[in-house]
Amino acid sequence: MVMGKGTIIGNNVNLSQFLNIGTNYGTPAIIDNNVYIGPNVCNVEDVKIGCNASIGAGAVITKDIPENATAAGVPINVLYYNNPDRFVKNQYPVEVSK
Repeated sequence: MVMGKGTIIGNNVNLSQFLNIGTNYGTPAIIDNNVYIGPNVCNVEDVKIGCNASIGAGAVITKDIPENATAAGVPINVLYYNNPDRFVKNQYPVEVSK
């Protein structure tokens, strides 16, 4: 895993192997609570990944991902908002206030 300086990672985040989190502008990426990020994902911008989001394997993240979204692709696109946190909710239950 390669992670840029200042990256902020929330609680109950599942980071898979071969993950790269960088930035082109020197500002940190923000990964909120209860997020799953699949293997071989590359974050190339200073983006925010919202609570309960899931990122598919091999995605290239170039923009913010909203809460409760499942996103994948090169470049990344939101696929749907149905049951996005299925990969993290059984790990360590965390109350998320909204």
